[in-house]
Amino acid sequence: MEQLLTTDACTMPTAERPLRLAEFDALFATSVRSVRRHGNDVRLHLAGRAGLLERVRDLTARESACCSFFTFTIEGTDQDLTLDISVPPARQEILDALAERAEELSA
Repeated sequence: MEQLLTTDACTMPTAERPLRLAEFDALFATSVRSVRRHGNDVRLHLAGRAGLLERVRDLTARESACCSFFTFTIEGTDQDLTLDISVPPARQEILDALAERAEELSA
């Protein structure tokens, strides 16, 4: 189990935000199989082909580096991956929006 712990800040330059959103959208559309919400946490079940685990690790590491209020926990393999995402209560609306986007794009 990998876990990236961080503090509560966002430092991503505005110009980069649409690109990161597009990366998450592509991940959600191609790999998310289910989304489960529980309080301040969201669990995504993903499945894919070779490279999914490394793709998720890279994307979540970059997201944590600029938006440090996220905590990502990654478990599994390319074929069966669990991504747990949590935020402090003050950032719940961001997590809710992320979960809704994952649900919409994975449907």
